[in-house]
Amino acid sequence: MIKAKKMWSDTKFTRLLGIDLPIVQGPFGGKVSSIDLTAIVSNSGGLGSYGCQPFDANEIVKISEEIKKKTDKPFNLNLWVKDRDDKIDDFDDLALREVNEVFQPYFYEAGIELPQFPFADSPSFENQIEAIFTIKPAVFSFVYGIPSADILEKCRQLNIKTVGAATTLDEAIAIENAGVDALVATGFDAGGHRVSFLDKPEESLIGTFSLIPQIADHVNIPVIAAGGIVDSRGVKAAFSLGADAVQMGTAFLATEESGASQAHRKKLFSKEARYTTLTKVFTGRLSRAIKNRLTEELKDYQGKLAPYPLQGKIVGKLGAYPANAESAPELKSFWSGQAASILKFHHAKDLIEHIIADMGTS
Repeated sequence: MIKAKKMWSDTKFTRLLGIDLPIVQGPFGGKVSSIDLTAIVSNSGGLGSYGCQPFDANEIVKISEEIKKKTDKPFNLNLWVKDRDDKIDDFDDLALREVNEVFQPYFYEAGIELPQFPFADSPSFENQIEAIFTIKPAVFSFVYGIPSADILEKCRQLNIKTVGAATTLDEAIAIENAGVDALVATGFDAGGHRVSFLDKPEESLIGTFSLIPQIADHVNIPVIAAGGIVDSRGVKAAFSLGADAVQMGTAFLATEESGASQAHRKKLFSKEARYTTLTKVFTGRLSRAIKNRLTEELKDYQGKLAPYPLQGKIVGKLGAYPANAESAPELKSFWSGQAASILKFHHAKDLIEHIIADMGTS
């Protein structure tokens, strides 16, 4: 007797969450996630996500309430476990002056004063996690480490599924051993931050399609592939290598429904998006963005930057000078993965429908 083919969407991941599609919208930090995009992806049968890294607990609760007004489907809230660099405690006035020396020409050009202490406080993971317990989202995902055993146990008690992010096989094994429900295998071709936590990100640069089979062969929890996947070809490739779902960041970031600026979306569809680079210049942490004047002129200053999150506050002030200034885009971060040059879809529903139509059964 010939068995019927299993639908491509019937995977360990979709069964874990009770959703229809093994498609995860990447959670964007830096206030470029959007309520509309999160709801659209979830309502389409995938897992919509919201990056909560820039917000405190009260703001996260309010955001979640707005998402729930637009969808009754499962959605994901994402946090950064390590919310500040260790060396921040040693970053004093002298260290700031040294960083300011590097950036002085750009601030002078912009006609604005160099940043000085004190900087505004950033939300802490300890504060933010309380919002997760209050909201009880279907999924809580995290990067830059693994939450404590107590936090993971409380998530289990509240029926919150947990998803960690791994950039290496060792990280994937650590995530599974901690009792996390699923993991994102994120290759170095992905846009945004390199979220390594067991070794330096510079020593954890494995491409998505080398990373997926390594992890799939060594863990039993669902594996979500991320990095360089922007259409059905990437989905097919990821599944053929052992992934149970895909997480698409740049492809959804480029859509009109995301919280990215019009300038950012336009940049993603331009020829400039062919050229991305890994840099610490924007936040103090290694991340992939489209090359610009700042990334290229400061290539040799990667070790002379402020720690996270202070570096982001410095460059954020610089990039905010008049929004219509001709040189402003050359001083801002435009996050992008390496596959941006093949982006096609300007609307999230069109992207999802393309994948559904092209995947068929397997």
